[in-house]
Amino acid sequence: MPVVPRSTWTPCAGAIHLAPSLLAADFARLADSVAALEGSGTERLHVDVMDGVFVPNFTYGTDAVRALKRITDLPLELHLMIVEPQRHLETFANAGADAITIHYEVSPHLHRSLAQIRELDCRSGAAINPSTPASCLDDVLQMCDLALVMTINPGFGGQKLIPRTLAKVTRVREEIDRQGLATEVEVDGGVTADNARACVEAGANVLVAGTAVFGHPGGPAAGGQAVLAAAGDARP
Repeated sequence: MPVVPRSTWTPCAGAIHLAPSLLAADFARLADSVAALEGSGTERLHVDVMDGVFVPNFTYGTDAVRALKRITDLPLELHLMIVEPQRHLETFANAGADAITIHYEVSPHLHRSLAQIRELDCRSGAAINPSTPASCLDDVLQMCDLALVMTINPGFGGQKLIPRTLAKVTRVREEIDRQGLATEVEVDGGVTADNARACVEAGANVLVAGTAVFGHPGGPAAGGQAVLAAAGDARP
C-alpha cells in the first residue's frame, strides 16, 4: 500500500478523528481487525512501538509496520515509545510510517527530530507523559502536526484515563490557538465512549482508543463508531 505523505495528508479541519490503538487488537487476528475498521469512520491506525526501556513493554517493530502497510490503505500513525527515537526515524519512515510521534522525555533535540520527521514527508508529532508539564511543548508546537497528551502512564493498554490530564489537553489547545496553528491535539489512554465527550470538550480532536474499540462486543467497527458517536455531540 502507498505511503500517505505529509504533503498530501490533510485531515478534515473541525472533525473528530478516531485512531484505534492496535495495542488492544487480537494479534492472532490482526488483519481481520484492521479490515473491520476500514470504511467504519476510522481515519488512521495508531501503532505503538515500545522498546522495553522507555516503557516496560515490547510491541510492534519495523516488520509489523511493513506487514500492516501491505494489508490496509489506512494511514499508519506510529507512536514511538522508545529511547533515542531520532536514530530510527528514517527506518520507520522507510517501513511505511505515514506519521511519527516521539516523546519529549527522551528527545533532547526535539525540534531537530520533528524537523527530520517532516523532511521524511511524515506527519510529525510530539508526546508528553502524565507527569510532564504541558508547557514543555510550547516551543515546538510550530513543528508539530500533532501534539499527543498521554492520559495514562504509557506501556500497557486497558488502564483508566487519569482525569487530571485533561487539564493539560486544555492547556495545549489554548497554546496552539494562541500561536494560530493547525496542530491536532490527541489523547491516548483509557479513552472510551463514557469519556470521549470530556476529551473533546477539553480540546482534543484525535482520540486514540484501544480496548473500547477492539473489546467491544459488536466488534471493532461498532466499538469505534460508539466512541465517535459519544464524542460527536461535543464537536466544536
